This record gives sequence, C-alpha cells and structure tokens, in this order.
Amino acid sequence: MGKLWSGTVGRRFTILYATGFLGSAIVLLALTFLMSGSRLTTVAPEQPPAGRSNLAAAEQQIQDLQRQLSDVHAQQNHQLLVGSLIALVVMVGVSLLLGRVLAGRVLRPLRLITAATRRISAENLHQRLAVAGPVDEVKELADTVDGLLERLEASFVAQRRFVGNAAHELRTPLATMRASLDVAVAKPELATQTAVLADRLRTELDRVDHLLEGFLVLARAQHSTLADRTPVSLGELAQEALTARGADITARTLTVDDEVRSNAWTRGSPALLSRMVENMVDNAIVHNQESGWIRISTEHDDTETRLVVETGGRVLDQSQVDRLTQPFERLGADRTGSEGSSGLGLSIVAAIVAAHGGRLALLARPEGGLRVAVVLPSAAGREGVTP
Repeated sequence: MGKLWSGTVGRRFTILYATGFLGSAIVLLALTFLMSGSRLTTVAPEQPPAGRSNLAAAEQQIQDLQRQLSDVHAQQNHQLLVGSLIALVVMVGVSLLLGRVLAGRVLRPLRLITAATRRISAENLHQRLAVAGPVDEVKELADTVDGLLERLEASFVAQRRFVGNAAHELRTPLATMRASLDVAVAKPELATQTAVLADRLRTELDRVDHLLEGFLVLARAQHSTLADRTPVSLGELAQEALTARGADITARTLTVDDEVRSNAWTRGSPALLSRMVENMVDNAIVHNQESGWIRISTEHDDTETRLVVETGGRVLDQSQVDRLTQPFERLGADRTGSEGSSGLGLSIVAAIVAAHGGRLALLARPEGGLRVAVVLPSAAGREGVTP
C-alpha cells in the first residue's frame, strides 16, 4: 500500500476517490442487508377443520407452514447476500473508473500548466501561461508561474544588455591601449628594456582580448536565440580547424588521425558551431603531450551527428574531467596558466552544444588521455540529402 500511495498525484486521487465511493457502497449494502433481515413476515392461518379430531392435523399444517416460511426467508437472505457481493465487486470497478475520471478532471488544469511551462525556455521567455477561469488555487498557481517567468525574462534581458555594454566598454580601452603601445614601440629611440616590456604588455592585452571574446561567445550561447540556423557540416568545420592550426600541430610534432567525413550534417548557427569545433581542436592541441597524437572523427545516422576528439597522455581523474565544462576549470597545475588558454574552452563547447539541443560527453580514457564527444541532431545537407 505504501508503494501504491507513493505514486503520482493522479494515482493517489484515484485511490482516494475509489475508496470513498467503495466505502459508501459497502455502508449502503450493509444497511440494506440489516434492514431486510429485520422484516417480519406474517401469514394468515387457515381455519382449522371443525371437530376435535382435526386438531393434530391443524397443528401439523401450521408447523409445515412455519418451516416453509423459514426456508423462504433463508433463501431470500442467501440471494440478498450473493447479490450484495456481486454488487460490491461491480462497485469496485465502477469506483476505480469513476475515481480515475474525477482525478483526471481535477488534475487537467495542472497538466496544461505543466505542458505550457515545459514549452517555455530561454528562447521564448516572453510567453505566459495566461490561464483563464475563476480565481481559484489553480489560477493562483498559474499567475505565480507567470510572475516568475516575467522576472526571469527581465533578468535575462538585463544580463544580455550588460554583456553587450561591457563588451563595448572594455574593447574600446583595450584598442586604445594597444594603439598607444604600437605608437610607442615604433619610436626609434626606444630602449631595449622598454621594447621587451612592450612585447609583454601586448601579449597580455591579446590574452585579455581573447578572454573577453570567450566571455561574449559563452554569453551568446547561453542566453541568446539562434536565429541563423542553417545546415552545417561538422566534418568541414573540423577540416578547417585542423588546417588553421596546422602550424601549432607541426610545432608540437603531434600526429593527427583524421577520420572526418564531410557529410556529418547538423543544423544550427555556423559561427557558434565553428567556434565549438575550434575549441575542441585547440583543447586537443594545447593540452597534449609533446609528440603526442590526436584522433578526430565524425559519425552520423538518421537522427544524430557525432564529432569525437581524442588525445593521449597521462591517466586523468574522471571526477576532475566532469568539472571541465565549468569556466576556468583545468586539470592540474600543468594546465593552470597554459599559454593561450582562457579556461573557457570546454565551457563554451558545453554551452553551444546545449543551445543546439545536443549532448557533450567528457571521458577520461582508461589508457590515458581525454575523449570529447559531441552529439547533435542530424540534418539534411546543402543538397537536401539526409546523411
């Protein structure tokens, strides 16, 4: 009974209503049975034949009538009992059915609210439940959810506005500082020590600019709508990323096992998906051992498209790997302050994957290294042929 009662609200309401109806039926049948057992049946006696000699025959006839009356009364009670049991069994089914109907009727507004709430996401926070009807507990609940959505929408809008304003306000002084630095370095009488300092400042400015760009991409992936959804080939993006980082791959003498297919299509923002693939490739290059290897592959079927990037290296802790999707999370001291790394790479990948309705899986390979797998909904290519 505990497991049965611990189910859904609809099941609990069904049990509650069915118990109430069944209890009422049992009480009604019990009262009917008790009242039928207290009824008195009288039979008018026949006039005995005249004469004293017929007295014994009259008494025998009276006894026979009483016995017959008792048998009839017992048979009626038995029939009433059997009929009551049959009615009780029927009422069990009727009570469950009626309880289910009433429970569904009572919970129907809540189901509508739940379905409408599930359809509302960060892309359509402007929508409201707008439940009509009398002012009752259900409408109060819907109005409360509408108020919560309104506050969430205001918070999202304020956050987007802050990101846009911060980007504008920060990039302007960065550009001014870089220009002033370039002008100072261009002077012929610049001392050697000052030139070295200028180079170091320029490097730090580039890192700050790279970090700012990462913040903007992360904010866009997390809080913006994807209005520019078009068919995109993850295979082509992977080939472009490998070509763009060819010099870095050569410098670190990395071996690339390329199993990329150009027909791995998905649908989404080309700019964000390109950044996603670039970050996956960059992560495999920067956080790799010297003379290591990279394996990059694509797979696809009618429903999903996959991009997998694997690297070798030391054995990693899966609990630490699971935290790499959080901003500024790195694995160990060797990753802290990595050259050219902002600590946002995989967090940006995770945000872009989530914005496109996909899944990101980070796996510490048992033999050492990291496996990063992205799964996105499959789509038709530019030729209109489903991969």
